[in-house]
Order: sequence, then C-alpha cells, then structure tokens
Amino acid sequence: MFPTGLSMLWESVEPRQALRDRFGLDSFDDAASWLAKVLAESWALDVEACDRILISDNNAIAWVRTDQGALVAKWSRAQDLFERFTAVADLLQALHHQGVPVAAPLRSIDGRYRMVVHSGSRPLSMTVQPQVAGELLDTTDETAVYQAGACLARLHGALASHRDDRLAGVRFDLPLDLRQRIEGWLEHRDTGLAPAASARLRDQLASLQPIDVEPQLIHNDYRSSNILTAGSEVLAVIDFDEVGTDYCVSDLANCLVLLATRFTKWQPTPVSVRTILLEGYESVRPLTALEHDWLRAVTLLRGIQSIPAGDDPAGWAAAVQ
Repeated sequence: MFPTGLSMLWESVEPRQALRDRFGLDSFDDAASWLAKVLAESWALDVEACDRILISDNNAIAWVRTDQGALVAKWSRAQDLFERFTAVADLLQALHHQGVPVAAPLRSIDGRYRMVVHSGSRPLSMTVQPQVAGELLDTTDETAVYQAGACLARLHGALASHRDDRLAGVRFDLPLDLRQRIEGWLEHRDTGLAPAASARLRDQLASLQPIDVEPQLIHNDYRSSNILTAGSEVLAVIDFDEVGTDYCVSDLANCLVLLATRFTKWQPTPVSVRTILLEGYESVRPLTALEHDWLRAVTLLRGIQSIPAGDDPAGWAAAVQ
C-alpha cells in the first residue's frame, strides 16, 4: 500500500528534510533507532525491524515488526491537540469493547493508550496499534460498499453512547445548527463555482423543518482510505482524528461525496455507489423522513464545497448538476 523506507503521504516535499524539521530526526535509520528505544522504554516492545515511516503534516506513522507482532506507531507534534489525541485513543478502546472494528491501541507500561514521548526536547504524542492486514475499500465492489454503509451505521450507534468533554464541540468552528451552517456558507463563502446547484440548495433549505434527531459524536472522515477490508468484509475503520459532535447525516453526507477519494487522488463518488452505501447504512439504522431531507441538502453542500477553484479534471462541478 505504501513504499518501504521514508515517504510523504500527500505533500510534495523532501521527506528527509520534513523528518528533520518536524521531528528532529536526521534519517530513516535515525528515526527507526529512536522509535525502537521509545517502544522498548514505554511499551516494553522489542522492535525487530521498522519497514516504513510515512509523514503527513504534523504527524508520522511507522510500521514495525516486534516481539508482539506487526504494529503501527503514530505520533504527532501538534501540542494543542495532545489532550484530544488522548481522548481519541480512549474512544478507540471503548469502541473495540463494543465490537466496532477498530485497531484498539495497546496500553503503555504505565497503562495509558496514548502518551507523550520526546525526540530530543520535542514533545510528541504517540500511540501504538496492531497492524491490520487489509486493503483500502474498493468502491467498485458493491458488496463491500454495502457493508461499509452498514458499518458506518453501527459505528454511529456505538458513538451515540460515548460522552467525553475532550471531544464534544471541538470539531467545528461553524454553528452546530445545520440551517445556520448552510445559510452562513451560502452567504459568506460560496464562490459561485456552481450557481445552479447553489440556487437549488437555497430552495431546499427554505422548505426544511428542523431535524428531529440529536447531534452526537461522528467519525467525520469515513471514506475509502480509512476503511480497511478483506474481500467484501470491513476489517477496521481507522483515522479517528477528525471525530467530533455533529449530526449523523453530516457524517453520511461527507461519506457519500468523498467515499471514492484517496490521498492525492480525489474524485466524486458515483451516484450508483452512493445509493448502495446508503442502502447498507439504512439496513442497520433507517433515517427519519427529515433526516432524508437534510441528508439531501448537506450532500449537495459538500458536493459544491468539493469543487476546485481551478481546473476540474475529476468532474466535481458536473457531479452536482
């Protein structure tokens, strides 16, 4: 899935320079040695080899072989998010106990699922998880897409019972109220890339009654690059860093629009794939009539927001017509 050694997930920068500037580590070998020491001291793990390190913005992911099997170590330098990362690790453990397919983090020696380690004087928040031997969701596999929809519904059911002040209300800098959010975007942020679609969204919004469900924790980045499968079975949902409080239809709309996107390859999700995913979702959690209405509006909003300002070779503008 990713090359061996050191690489960038999506940025067009030199990875060794990024490793040095962001984490104070001079090379792949230097980073592998540092990581082996940290995992031995804080997780009592004996690292046999480090196969790859992937850098993404303020974060890094390493795939390691250890005396306890194949593991993934993730760390971040974003200190303002350290408390949030700890909450996400705790959430993953809770979801695991509820039977949701996630990569549950390992406890450190002192019992934590995420802890602060250091590279020189740089504090880094780190967690260690089992490596899931799966493939990214193939959106041309109808059964897999259906199962991914059903999995999202089960995930929403599990997230609905989770309460954590470290996560609640931190995802959005926009109003939680869906009407205010869409009206605000149309008035202040719509750049006119799809005027007919924006007009249609205004018309939809005018007739919508307030949604009849409560907001809750959602994943907010549920798409093919964060869904690991074996055949048509969902093995694990990964990357909960965007989790936050919103309505389930917001998560579902985001998924319908972005399910087919992967790292540097961004393309709209075909309508046929959206239909199958929604069928899978409603096989577990049927939407209310008002949720259906709001889902249509929020999906249109996310589609318009996804249109690039310049060239549009993937056809995002055409997807909302």
